[in-house]
Amino acid sequence: MEGASGLPKGFATGTASGTFVSVEAPKLGKLPIKGTIIQLTNGPTNNWAAVYTSNRFPGAPVIVGRKRLAAGGPLNALVINNKVSNVCSGGDGVADSELVCESVARALNLNEGGGASTVLPSSTGVIGWRLPAKELASDVVPKAVENLDDTSGLDAATAIMTTDRWPKLRSKTLKNGARIVGIAKGAGMIEPNMATMLSYIMTDATIPKARMQQMLSSIANVSYNSMSVDGDESTSDTVVIVGSNHFDDTDETEFEEALTEICKGLAADIVRNGEGTGHVMRVEISNFPGSNLEARRLGRHIVNGPLFKCAVSGNDPNTGRLAGSVGAYMGQYNKDGAVEKMTLSLGGRTIFKDGKFVLEGDDVERELSEHMAGAQYDEHSDYPPHQKFVEIGVDFGSGTGSGAATVLGSDLTGEYVVVNADYRS
Repeated sequence: MEGASGLPKGFATGTASGTFVSVEAPKLGKLPIKGTIIQLTNGPTNNWAAVYTSNRFPGAPVIVGRKRLAAGGPLNALVINNKVSNVCSGGDGVADSELVCESVARALNLNEGGGASTVLPSSTGVIGWRLPAKELASDVVPKAVENLDDTSGLDAATAIMTTDRWPKLRSKTLKNGARIVGIAKGAGMIEPNMATMLSYIMTDATIPKARMQQMLSSIANVSYNSMSVDGDESTSDTVVIVGSNHFDDTDETEFEEALTEICKGLAADIVRNGEGTGHVMRVEISNFPGSNLEARRLGRHIVNGPLFKCAVSGNDPNTGRLAGSVGAYMGQYNKDGAVEKMTLSLGGRTIFKDGKFVLEGDDVERELSEHMAGAQYDEHSDYPPHQKFVEIGVDFGSGTGSGAATVLGSDLTGEYVVVNADYRS
């Protein structure tokens, strides 16, 4: 990641740490909090786009961000904090977000060019706690501005983490020299619908605003919207892309392909980084009797099933749980969809065909278990030793339909329970 972290032209990132005492849980004492600033060093840009959570109880930064996006104004900077998500707290969350944005505008001398309205906020962490806006504004933001650096995005990728086990960063250099660098955070509460936990993409290519928004919205569906760790959609999900406009001769097709690769890579990193994850499942659905959206829903239904997730965790090829999950979804949500031609595969081997399991012989059980074990890694690890998947295929048969999707999901381990039972403390 260090080798891939070089920032595009016109960007700088800065991070800083501070402490606060939660109003809701003061007995916990002083708690750590980090702030991150992404600055456009050559002035504001109108070429930026965003996608946000569809959760009906969104965080205050999402409310502010949607307002900025609808207004269509320029951006000078982004500010992100971890530890507290600023969602439905007892205070005025929107005012708290704006206070932090005002501190960024003041520290960067932006008040004559739109001020706080050109700063985009994001928060992630505990839901329901008040944002320590004064501590961020008076201490963390000024220090983060002092630490601004235009060489690497890795510190920013690290600072936005909460329960993440490692930072997530992907980049690509285009033929004309333009760069795209994306960072992301997320390890739990991952069931996106229009975005992921937090992801920020920086580029020095010049892509018109409307085209950038079109690309991001479309790519989100095949990347961030096609994964799940635990089936819980966050209240703070945010994806933002910002262009500093240094390269005017960018091939839009090449740019879109590179952006897709980066977003899919970050989505896979988030699932592999999931709280307590020891396996990542990749479900390929084809010939689905319905839309691509419905196919993605089936994929998420499969990877979110607790029984099947536990079987994968134990390298147990309990194929009945897989078939039962598909059948349950079709019975509830697609009753008229044809299933007679459906074929299921695990690790590339057919396990279900023509309405029957194809599992005769001890070698089959061992082969399937070995495939799952080969994709396993330590759920306590700091970084995965490989990028392997438990490969699952669901093909409804030629002529049945045209829906298709690729969905990533994680297993369910004891470590996931431990992390989430002790999350706030």
